[in-house]
Amino acid sequence: MQVYGLFFLVALAIGGVVWVFVYPILSGERKAERRVASVARSEPAVRQTRAAPKARRDIEGTIKELEERQKKRKRVPLTIRIEQAGLNWSKQRFTMTGAALGLAAFLLAFVTGLGLLAGLGFAFAASCGIPFWLLSFLKKRREAKFLYNFPDAVDVIVRGIKAGLPLLDSLKLIASESEEPIRSEIRSVIETQTVGIPLGEACLKLYERMPVAEANFFGIVISIQQRAGGNLSETLGNLSKVLRDRKKMKAKIRAMSMEAKASAAIIGALPVVVMTLVWLTSPHYIELLWTQPLGRVMLACSATWMAIGVFVMKKMINFDF
Repeated sequence: MQVYGLFFLVALAIGGVVWVFVYPILSGERKAERRVASVARSEPAVRQTRAAPKARRDIEGTIKELEERQKKRKRVPLTIRIEQAGLNWSKQRFTMTGAALGLAAFLLAFVTGLGLLAGLGFAFAASCGIPFWLLSFLKKRREAKFLYNFPDAVDVIVRGIKAGLPLLDSLKLIASESEEPIRSEIRSVIETQTVGIPLGEACLKLYERMPVAEANFFGIVISIQQRAGGNLSETLGNLSKVLRDRKKMKAKIRAMSMEAKASAAIIGALPVVVMTLVWLTSPHYIELLWTQPLGRVMLACSATWMAIGVFVMKKMINFDF
């Protein structure tokens, strides 16, 4: 049993490494992020017939500057990723948490008699896989909450500007009345502006903490308006309409892909469920898969092909726009 346990733990450790480092490439997440960034850099439509030459030059210069900043973006540091997940942890605390999880997994495996190699595999999977998976999960959940309430926040700014309030006062109203995470993000914009950074630059920094295309759209609109002028209420009203249309499109895509996701989940879980039921009813019939060398090879090959199938189905139903 120790050999089987060691084989299972090594496979689990390898699966954790694949999940952390290889899955973002196979699932298309990095490609989707590059595509979102390219959409966020797209040049907004400008009415050439009504804009003055100086205003056109200012807008073109602003867009070029924003594009250069996007090109210079490198890999996101760990501290920024922690902020994007909504945690108030420091880098040292995150590292110590990962080390504590690894140590706990190693001691648990060693105490249960699984061996040194199995303990090291458990420790590596727990220290390197679980913390970064948790960051990714919290980041996506926080972005979903932000996108759900962000069009309403933009509408509040539009109504405040039409009522005669300055832009900064409208942002303060959102920072005091909106829900999280919009409240904390807008508060960060206001705090950045109070230390001397222009409001347009402070709004552009919103994309660093909330890396979604909608936040980048908002920052670009405010930055261009602060430099070139224009009717901010009309521009933000158009932006609010675009954000709501994107929200409707995402909901439509989620509804259309739900059937495919359910089918993929059933197909992926069916072999495991059938194997468990057969083991409960006829254990001697299926124990050959992990008691015989040929059975273990067949089980490993089946698990590999099942993983490939899951990745392919994930790629097929991972709709984006």
